[in-house]
Amino acid sequence: MADQFDVIEAGQSSRRRRWTGVAVLAALLAIPVAGLLAGRDPAPEPRDAGHEVSPSAAPMTTTKAAPNILFAKPKTKGGDEVIRVVFPDGTPAEVRYPARLGLAALGSRPFQGAWVDGQYRRMSAPYGGEAEVSRGGRPLRNLTPDVELWPRQPGSGSYGQVLLFSFGDWRLAMYDRPEGLTFEQRMAAAGHIRGRITKGGYLVLTATAPVRLARPGETVLGDPVGPQLWFGGVAGDVVGLIPVPDCDEVSPAPMMIDRRGRPARTACRGGVQIAASGAPAFVERAVKEIRITLK
Repeated sequence: MADQFDVIEAGQSSRRRRWTGVAVLAALLAIPVAGLLAGRDPAPEPRDAGHEVSPSAAPMTTTKAAPNILFAKPKTKGGDEVIRVVFPDGTPAEVRYPARLGLAALGSRPFQGAWVDGQYRRMSAPYGGEAEVSRGGRPLRNLTPDVELWPRQPGSGSYGQVLLFSFGDWRLAMYDRPEGLTFEQRMAAAGHIRGRITKGGYLVLTATAPVRLARPGETVLGDPVGPQLWFGGVAGDVVGLIPVPDCDEVSPAPMMIDRRGRPARTACRGGVQIAASGAPAFVERAVKEIRITLK
């Protein structure tokens, strides 16, 4: 019976066949060894389909697990508490409410809608900061020293990859759509959105073309997308304060507050919408008793 190499060595001497067989056998044995050696190297970083990889520094792997929320210290006036806040567009305000509502104790986070080269995206502060975005994984890459690109989060519905911005201690996430921004649009977002921290710890955002931040009162598909402050976490009681110059009682609550599985109620005072969801008694007090004065 002819050996297994005869078919590729037909017409050659038996000595030639013997040496060829040894060479092929050695090559076959070398393959798993090479695979083991290659397995010692780190896996290559994932790439975006159709987009060039940015020649930036290696992605950071340190994850900050601190809550991404600001607890303002209230002042007491009679049976009320008063806190000074600053919205993401830099507008200061004074918020007064009954002390039993405990708004300051819920902590606040910023929200801001933005258009990147004409494409709308939302920016919000994940309650768990970097840990909420990372889920124990690694970023795909650094777009700039302060902006990381993260993979799509499990259970994120219609949202795709995430741009995570670092502004001092704040972490702000821009949630992409499944089709994704182009590489150039992502670099534009990373390079043209700036943030500063006020004396009280609030985050104020600015942007330059081709990025535009949503102004107070702007909506997308009926959802308010201008500068906002959200009080509370991902569960329990939550209040959104949304400057809306022409606010009325029928203005819809922000989607992220209204879709929490509990009915949301709204009220308008002094050009600011108050949207609340949670325990019925809390919601009732919030929409009736919070008072806001824009400065």
